[in-house]
Amino acid sequence: MLVWTRTGRAVLLTVFGLVVTVVFVAPIATVVAASLAGSWTGPLPSDLGLANFRQALTGEQAASLSVSLQTALLAGALALIVGTWAALAAREAPTWCRRLTDAVFHLPVAVPSVAIGLGVLIAFNERPLLLGGSKWIVIVAHAVLVLAYAFSAVSAALDRLDPDYRQAAESLGAGPVRVLCQVTLPLLLPALGAAAGLAVALSMGELGATIMVYPATWRTLPVTIFGQTDRGDVFDAAAGTTLLVLVTLVALVLLGRARGRAALR
Repeated sequence: MLVWTRTGRAVLLTVFGLVVTVVFVAPIATVVAASLAGSWTGPLPSDLGLANFRQALTGEQAASLSVSLQTALLAGALALIVGTWAALAAREAPTWCRRLTDAVFHLPVAVPSVAIGLGVLIAFNERPLLLGGSKWIVIVAHAVLVLAYAFSAVSAALDRLDPDYRQAAESLGAGPVRVLCQVTLPLLLPALGAAAGLAVALSMGELGATIMVYPATWRTLPVTIFGQTDRGDVFDAAAGTTLLVLVTLVALVLLGRARGRAALR
């Protein structure tokens, strides 16, 4: 730290704590409080209870939560497969091709998600790839949005990977497929776990592109929450948001444990 005095450090930590509380803790705490409230006419919520959660775990919100989970897992898996393949291929490509691949795969991060949704809607709304009106167009849109993060995580891990492992396997007679399956991919498991966790978390909360492409039969929870907020059902929306955060955290914890076990191997 650049602050050497005890008083200066205390002031710096206090300011940091206040910023974190105002920017991160307070909004989440407000949502949780609203999810438990029956009414909120004063400075604090009243009629606290679990009625909003019971409503959120049945009917439209429960179905939307299931849709969000399925979409996140499928889109995350698709993005992980394509991103890993692209990172491995770019590693062996010429420098110009590697830079072009990096730019193409990071393009979805540089443009608004609504533009990605509109592009996917136009591209996959005609034969031979007619996905409009099905759940797959939502999954493809989410996969495109999280693909950059999967590609970046695997590319960074490949840059840190010691080439001696691969060279040792090749010197012992292992072919390219065996080196990939028994050396490279096992060493990449921690990075793959991190990429999967980030992809799932981002997909669970995605809204902009989803609104552009989702059919009525495949509505994710963020879309349902947006509709409830638009209708003024703030307490139901807060309960759905709290469930969304909890489910996302649980998924990240499970993926984090799997990544930790992979790192120990």
